[in-house]
Amino acid sequence: MELELGRTSVLKLDELPQGCISHILSFTTPKDTCVCSAISTAFHSAAESDSVWNQFLPSDYQGVLSRAADHVRFSSKKNLFFQLCRSLLVDEGKSSFMLEKSTGYKCFMLSSEKLNIVWGDTPQYWTWHPLPQSRFSMVAELMNVCWLNVDGTVRSGELQANTVYVAYLIYTFSPHSFGFDTKHQEAMVKIADEVICDEILYLKRVVRQPRFEEVKYFPRLRDDNWMEIGLGEFLNEYRVEEEIKVVFREIKILYWKKGLIIEGIEFRPKQ
Repeated sequence: MELELGRTSVLKLDELPQGCISHILSFTTPKDTCVCSAISTAFHSAAESDSVWNQFLPSDYQGVLSRAADHVRFSSKKNLFFQLCRSLLVDEGKSSFMLEKSTGYKCFMLSSEKLNIVWGDTPQYWTWHPLPQSRFSMVAELMNVCWLNVDGTVRSGELQANTVYVAYLIYTFSPHSFGFDTKHQEAMVKIADEVICDEILYLKRVVRQPRFEEVKYFPRLRDDNWMEIGLGEFLNEYRVEEEIKVVFREIKILYWKKGLIIEGIEFRPKQ
């Protein structure tokens, strides 16, 4: 690879100082840096430098590490970045933090223990127990209710500024679940008490698909065998620290329900 300087001078990339190449890479993305490292020996050494990967780490990464449930050991900033691309338990193991691998954007998840579940402390209605497939120590299982109301709150600083996010309910069903086959639930996102969006949901696929304009999100089976469904999207402007509240409920049509197992609510940048 060469750079043409003027009419006669040609500068090969491998003749550029490593610091100059590192500076160039710091304006790209983690994905682009890895691609450049793979196709050019001139970029390889620079792409390993802490100065490059420090730019891809969130500015508050030290605060995140201080909240980690287990001590995080890393040999370089690149090594730390890719460790954070896996789910890191924080806040006494009741939340998780993760970086999106291609962009370095922040993802955050509230476990069921961090959610406000109406009657969640009443064993007649909800029980709490471990589940091997969950990243968290406890999940919430619905025993029997007709009034369903679950909400969670995240601070805007936990998420990437000036980025559109989607909040997802992460859930599954017990073998004896009922009450979710045809009846719809609702979801809502609020920022500083302003309703940003209001959605209708179907947690299970229905035989008769609803009108397209009526329902925006449908359930999806994830690679980790949990189900997820979007609860709503919002722009995280993060001009000042604000609370973003996500509500999932069924309070208008009161049908008895059982067997919903909630792992938590996850916030990810919109794809």
